[in-house]
Amino acid sequence: MDIINKYDFYLPKELISQNPIEPRDECRLMVLKENKIEDRIFRDIIDYLEKDDILVLNNSKVIRARLFGKKPTGGNVELLFIEKKDLPVFLVKGKNIREGMTVEIGEFVGKIIEKNGGMAKIDFKTDIKKLIEKYGKIPIPPYIKNDIKNPDMYQTVYSSEEGSIAAPTAGLHFTEDLLNRIKNKGVRIEYLTLHISYATFKHIEESEIKNKTLHEEIYHIPEETAEKINARNGRLFAVGTTVVRALESSSRNNKVYPGTFNTDLFIMEGYRFQSGIDGIITNFHIPRSSLIMLVTAFGGYERVMGAYKIAVEKGYRFFSFGDAMLIFR
Repeated sequence: MDIINKYDFYLPKELISQNPIEPRDECRLMVLKENKIEDRIFRDIIDYLEKDDILVLNNSKVIRARLFGKKPTGGNVELLFIEKKDLPVFLVKGKNIREGMTVEIGEFVGKIIEKNGGMAKIDFKTDIKKLIEKYGKIPIPPYIKNDIKNPDMYQTVYSSEEGSIAAPTAGLHFTEDLLNRIKNKGVRIEYLTLHISYATFKHIEESEIKNKTLHEEIYHIPEETAEKINARNGRLFAVGTTVVRALESSSRNNKVYPGTFNTDLFIMEGYRFQSGIDGIITNFHIPRSSLIMLVTAFGGYERVMGAYKIAVEKGYRFFSFGDAMLIFR
């Protein structure tokens, strides 16, 4: 049996949340302790945090990476900006897309220089930032079928560093009021940045599991964040799998090192955690994904997969706009 099949589970389509909860902190929260599960509301997260604990958040901001254009024939083309190499790289959707073809987006005309599968390098003869700022839309995950009335609901309230094409969704549940109350309790809130790439939407390959490497993502851990974590007297909580991945990529023997790096770290069963994380705040993840493999590596396979089964039975909401989990180690 392929390893990835271990991480499959039954998920009714109606549990895939199509709309954000408002206020953000009124979603449900499943708390997974050592010997029991508690059902709470997200704003109750403050009850599980204590003075001198550190809460680490990913402040990456989703860019307006989704673009809609026209072919010379008038046919529609949808582009998702992935990264800037020698030329901008896009995921392309449309019929009969080929090298040499032009794509019009408003007054901008781009030529497809290179195409490989669904990916293409396109030369728009302009700064890609100008194109995105004028015509780009926030890219919503493909399993969300509804139009989002307020795109800001797909940004965390503390997002500040532009660069992601998907939101660090565990952080979507925090409101400014909740963060202030957490601070007033004596909890230290620290930030790092990991820009989420297109590969977060990709199906995981057996070759990635075999090699224990994933897609590369760039991240930055400020010196102050590393210093506060390393000198802490309380526990360490990571908000989201992106924070876990960044901290683990920069840690050795419970010490976090600052800097800007690329990571291809794949956290799965058997991984030895290095950063000293005591708890993870996360959403309910897609079956057969690297994300569910990460949380089971942290919380234990039987324990986490059992909690997922209970979440389905109790009607918890899944994925980006879904409910949350707090997993204690």
